[in-house]
Amino acid sequence: MAPTRLARELEQRGFAGLYLPEHSHIPVARETPYPGGELPPECARMLNPFVALAQAAAVTRTLSLGTNITLVGQHDPIDLAKQIATLDHLSGGRFTLGIGYGWNREEAADHGVHWPTRRALVRDRMAVMRALWNDQPAAHHGEFASVRASEVHPKPKLAPRARKNGQPLHGPRTLIGGAAGPKLFAHIAEYADGWLPIGGAGLRESLPALREAWADAGRPPGDLYIALSAVEPTPGKLAHYADLGVDEVIVQLPAREEAGVLEVLDGFQRYVHLTRAAGNQH
Repeated sequence: MAPTRLARELEQRGFAGLYLPEHSHIPVARETPYPGGELPPECARMLNPFVALAQAAAVTRTLSLGTNITLVGQHDPIDLAKQIATLDHLSGGRFTLGIGYGWNREEAADHGVHWPTRRALVRDRMAVMRALWNDQPAAHHGEFASVRASEVHPKPKLAPRARKNGQPLHGPRTLIGGAAGPKLFAHIAEYADGWLPIGGAGLRESLPALREAWADAGRPPGDLYIALSAVEPTPGKLAHYADLGVDEVIVQLPAREEAGVLEVLDGFQRYVHLTRAAGNQH
């Protein structure tokens, strides 16, 4: 199903946004196990998310656009920063950057990623992108990535966010995917805007720890954003997630032909109306 067609159908039905995943390639000789069991064949058939989301942006007005997730470690950060800022600019500030550290060691290795340092690599490359998105020319010199102070445009539209260290956070809304834990929560509080977990298991226990890390970093409580991914919706689940403070629930579409996708969208549409009736936006 073409991104233009899917985006139109989502917006017409009142859905809040469209997130697209990323894999550049899936090496055939692979030792890394897929986290969900057997590797789905669609993992090797993904469109480039930025090209596809640009098509979606061109035929919609209100639909938010996001990645779930961008494998930052597999990109040149200067080029990626330009792609993101351009998409955000052309869509009128509708872009959300979901990022992660990846699971496929062989794919990452082909991009020159040393697996044990991938988290530090992503942190450094995000700092490069933040410098390029800064309102004023700014430099970043890190162990894994650097950029000198530069003139670069366009800039993402979201206003800078406050941090405890006095350094504002520039760029689009950025959510980090990954399993709950002190290290991940510290990184979210340091250089992101929220969390992009898969499924709702353990949220009641993990969200207080994330909020504590967020507060310790001097971030305003109202700025923390939680987008829960890969949800099989029911009214009870949605009410539970809303009570926990989840801002957005992301359902997963099947790898089907257009008619099959539209049938699933029609089934999900009742939940769009249900959440809006309850006062939620997503």
